[in-house]
Amino acid sequence: MDVEQRIKNLRNQLRYHNYCYYVLNDPIVSDAEYDALMDELRALEAAHPELVTPDSPTQRVGAEPAEGFVKVTHPAPILSLDKGTSGEEIRAWWERVSKFLPPDAPPLAWVVEPKLDGLTVVLHYEDGLFVLGATRGNGYVGEDVTTNLRTVRALPLRIPVGNPWGFPKPQGFRRVPHRLIVRGEAIMLIADFEALNRQQAEAEGKLFANPRNATAGSLRQLDPRVTAARPISLLCYAIVEAEGPALSSSASLTVNSAGGPMPSTQWETLAYLRELGFPVSEHVARFESLDEVIVYCEGWIERRDTAPYELDGLVIKVDDLATRVALGVVGRAPRGAVAFKFPGREATTKVLDIGVNVGRTGALTPFAYLEPV
Repeated sequence: MDVEQRIKNLRNQLRYHNYCYYVLNDPIVSDAEYDALMDELRALEAAHPELVTPDSPTQRVGAEPAEGFVKVTHPAPILSLDKGTSGEEIRAWWERVSKFLPPDAPPLAWVVEPKLDGLTVVLHYEDGLFVLGATRGNGYVGEDVTTNLRTVRALPLRIPVGNPWGFPKPQGFRRVPHRLIVRGEAIMLIADFEALNRQQAEAEGKLFANPRNATAGSLRQLDPRVTAARPISLLCYAIVEAEGPALSSSASLTVNSAGGPMPSTQWETLAYLRELGFPVSEHVARFESLDEVIVYCEGWIERRDTAPYELDGLVIKVDDLATRVALGVVGRAPRGAVAFKFPGREATTKVLDIGVNVGRTGALTPFAYLEPV
């Protein structure tokens, strides 16, 4: 086997092992075996720099520190969601929304997903290659954090993630559109966040208040090497654009001339994203009655601490994408989706001490030291 073919094989194996680890949650090699493959690839690319490509697993880190972040206009606005905190409020939401249903709407179904408490990111792919990643910003304009997102191992630099041993693709596999824009959430698993704060404490560094702040602060570093050292994860949940012009945030996807019809439902969208190699939450469910949706959501209130990541609720979406488009938008919220917010946490604690901050103008602001709960 010549060097070029060996490099190609190593890249395919590393991509597939990332897929097994981050998408399937079923790693098939040890960390030591993975590191050995990566070390061999680095050595071969160092000896043959003309064979290095932007999508190589070795190229996740390498950019020099940036002077600032470039603004990026999103192809479709990232809207907010209306919310409900009880089954009664969810039923009231649907009673209002159902008046806008088109007469030819298919039988209704709903998909429920975790409302992740992280940083929304928009991922652009051209001919299967990751070319741009941006933060949510104000929903219309975000910041270009491509070099930092490249360091997130859960993010595929090239799609679809192929199988290095040539196993056949799943039946009905759709080819990748010329241009694909995916929306997801950068997060930090609770266990990873706690480990990061322990490292920060040992190094006498600043502790992060919560996983969301740690994720946002890590992705907005001017030096991507700092981001690479942080345990950022990723979960994807929507396709914004495929092939043609930009679509609304709740749009139905049209036929992809490059490889057959694109998903027409949210449930199919999640399966397709997984098929391409994007990590998708395993805590998703589909129901054909709103009563089932509400029972499921209320059940999560008591078990929200079982999730490996922070979530402050669930998102309920009309499954059929065309129906969601037809329902339209009111204000800055799509009618076809709503957030089920968990009630705030309550606990009793003890005041340990009172301190006072002195502002620049001499104003005194008291604050309390509380016993951790």
